[in-house]
Amino acid sequence: MNRISSQMNNNDTQYYLRKQEIRQNQMNAQIGSQSRIGSLRDDPIAAGHLVRYQSYLTRVNQFEKNAQTAADNFQVRDGYINQNLQIMQRVRELAVTGANGTYNQDDLKNMAVEVNELLKEMIQNANAVGPDGNSLFAGTRSSSTAFDIIMGNVPGADGALIEEVRYNGNIGLNKIEVDENNYMTLDASGNKTFWAEKQSLIAQRDMTSWQSVSDAVISVDGVDIKINAGDNVYALAAKINDSGAAIKASVDPISNGLSLVTTDAHQIWLEDRDGSVLGDLGIIKDKSQLPPYNIADNVKVSGGSLFDSVIALRDAMLRGDNEAIGGRILGTLDEGMNNLTTRLAKSGSDYERAVNNVELAKTNNLNVTRLVSREGDVDMTKAITDLKMLEYVNQATLSNAGKMYSSTLLDYIR
Repeated sequence: MNRISSQMNNNDTQYYLRKQEIRQNQMNAQIGSQSRIGSLRDDPIAAGHLVRYQSYLTRVNQFEKNAQTAADNFQVRDGYINQNLQIMQRVRELAVTGANGTYNQDDLKNMAVEVNELLKEMIQNANAVGPDGNSLFAGTRSSSTAFDIIMGNVPGADGALIEEVRYNGNIGLNKIEVDENNYMTLDASGNKTFWAEKQSLIAQRDMTSWQSVSDAVISVDGVDIKINAGDNVYALAAKINDSGAAIKASVDPISNGLSLVTTDAHQIWLEDRDGSVLGDLGIIKDKSQLPPYNIADNVKVSGGSLFDSVIALRDAMLRGDNEAIGGRILGTLDEGMNNLTTRLAKSGSDYERAVNNVELAKTNNLNVTRLVSREGDVDMTKAITDLKMLEYVNQATLSNAGKMYSSTLLDYIR
C-alpha cells in the first residue's frame, strides 16, 4: 500500500519542469550552434561519420591550396621559359645571318655584341625567382641562384665576357599532394630545362676485367642502383639501362670503358652513394666532389647547355668563323630550341593538370560539405517548431501546477 501525500504532486511537477528546461536548453544550444550534435551521446553513429567527414574536408581544402600553388608556379615558369624561347629565335636568326658569308668580320663582331646581350637576358630569366622569393629553376635548392657565371677573356673581345655558365642547383623533385594519395611532381631542374643536346660520357679506363669487390649503391640522375659484389661492367650497364633513368649505358668498343648517353637533352648527374664503383670505373672523381661537375678529367664529355651553344656562337662571330656558325653551332641551337619547346609543353600540361585538380577539389569540397551538413547540421524549421512545442508544454505544466496549488492564506483562516 502506497501512501499518497500532498508533497508527491509537487515533486512530480518539479521533476517534469526541470526535464522540460533541459530539453529547451538543448534545443536552444542546437539552434545557436546550428549543429544537432553537442556531444557524442546525442548521436554516436552520426558523430563518428561527422568526424571523418570534417577530417577529409580539411584535407580537401589543403589539396585545393596545393594544386593552386602548383598551378601558379607552372604559370610563372611558363612565362620565363617562353621568353627564353623567343630569345633563342632571335639568336638563331643572327646565326643564320652570320653563316651566309656575306658579312665581314667587323659585321660579325657587331652581331656578337647583340648575341652577348641576349645571353645575359637568358641567364637572367634562368635565375628568375617566383613570387615567394624561391628560385624557379634550381630544383629543390630554391634559396640558391640557379646558374653561376664565370667571366674570362675571350679572343676578339675588348673586355671580359661570360666564359662559362655552371648549374648551381640540384635535380631534386618536389612532390605535392593534390588528391588523396595522388601527387604531382614539380621538376624545377634548370639543367634539364635549359639544356641543348644529349650529353655523352665515355670513360677512357679499360674495365673489361673489372668486378665489384663488395655491395655498393650508385645514383644515376637521382635513381639509386644497387651493385652486387662480383658484378662486372656489363652487368652494371644492364642495371643502369633497367633502372628507368633517362640514360643508355654500354661499354665503349674503343676504350673498353663505361659509356653513358642521355636519351633526352639534360645534364648527367652521377654519385657514389655507398662504395666507389663510379670512381673505380674512372667516371667521376672522389666523393669530395659534388655533381654535376665531378666528372673525371680524362672522361670524354660532349653535349652542352643552351648557354654553351650561345657562347659558342658569340665566340665564333668574334673569330669571324662562318663555317662553324653554319655547321655544328646552328645544329645545337636548333636542338636547344626543340628541348625548350618540349619543356614548355610539359610545363603547360602540368599546369592544366593542376587547374583540373583545383576544380576537382572544389567539387569534392561541395560534396563533402553536403555530407557534413546532413550528419551534423540542425534542421532549423523542425528545431524551431520543437522549441515552440516545448514552450507550450512548459506553459501548460506551469498552468496546471498553479491550479493544483490554488489554496491561499484565507483558506487556512477559515
